[in-house]
Amino acid sequence: MTSPIPTFDIRRFSHPSSPSERQAFVDALGAAYREWGFAGIRNHGIPQARIDAAYAAFREFFALPVDTKMRYHLAGSGGARGYTPFGVETAKDSNHFDLKEFWHIGRDITDDSQYCDVMPKNLWPDEVPAFRSEGYRLYRDLDALGSKVLSALALHIGLPADWFADKTNCGNSILRPLHYPPIPEGDIPNIRSGAHEDINLITLLVGASAEGLQVLSRQGEWVPFTADADTIVVNIGDMLQRLTNHVYPSTTHRVVNPLGPKAREPRYSVPFFLHPNPDFLIDVLPSCITPDTPKRYPEPITAQAYLEQRLREIKLI
Repeated sequence: MTSPIPTFDIRRFSHPSSPSERQAFVDALGAAYREWGFAGIRNHGIPQARIDAAYAAFREFFALPVDTKMRYHLAGSGGARGYTPFGVETAKDSNHFDLKEFWHIGRDITDDSQYCDVMPKNLWPDEVPAFRSEGYRLYRDLDALGSKVLSALALHIGLPADWFADKTNCGNSILRPLHYPPIPEGDIPNIRSGAHEDINLITLLVGASAEGLQVLSRQGEWVPFTADADTIVVNIGDMLQRLTNHVYPSTTHRVVNPLGPKAREPRYSVPFFLHPNPDFLIDVLPSCITPDTPKRYPEPITAQAYLEQRLREIKLI
């Protein structure tokens, strides 16, 4: 079944046959995000073999005994790096925790970086040597792809193509390998990922080809988005929604439990949460304020302060 949420060939932006083709891509992508807050990106240039290698390393880690995995859980850190066990993260305003466990890979920064106080060093599991090499390679790939998407979105709202470049070059971005374990038989109130919006600028999801992702339409209907295997799903986060005065909406989405035998199978996915630099001031762009759409957020806030506020809401800190 074809999803009403569109998918785009990003080569039309990165390697266009003409300036008009590039502009047509920008127009179509921007329109899709205004409507859905979601889109698929194909021909992104990340080899499938590279994605498969990262997934293999992540699966190997999640198959380890719980006691082993807990060695990489940093209590009190809000899950900023390393392992977060099953039964912790809870969608905002939900009474039930999500049915998932995950790991956070962050940006490697130098010891003299101005962001050392808010961007801790990465942890790496000794038991899975490929986890570090494959995980961080995928991190870099998605960071680069996300920059292309932001460049197109910048052009769509009248900014220079490189407007986001120096505001995300040290962004506190996160790669999150996720494991949704098999669901036990019987009725449970929990779902794999409760209805929520993402915190960051944009999210790039590798692995949306597995069933379960649903997007809430403007008409209040849950729309499944099961992308082709070669497609990366990219959605707007709350930081970009706030920055653009809701020109780009951060759309509610969830991961529902499968029915029947598929519920006894694990699910894996890998989102990349692209964040701005921690000291970036999120203030509504003047170009996104009109007489019909006055400024929704009179007070600016730094990306780090906003992140901490939201992490408290989902019970990670």
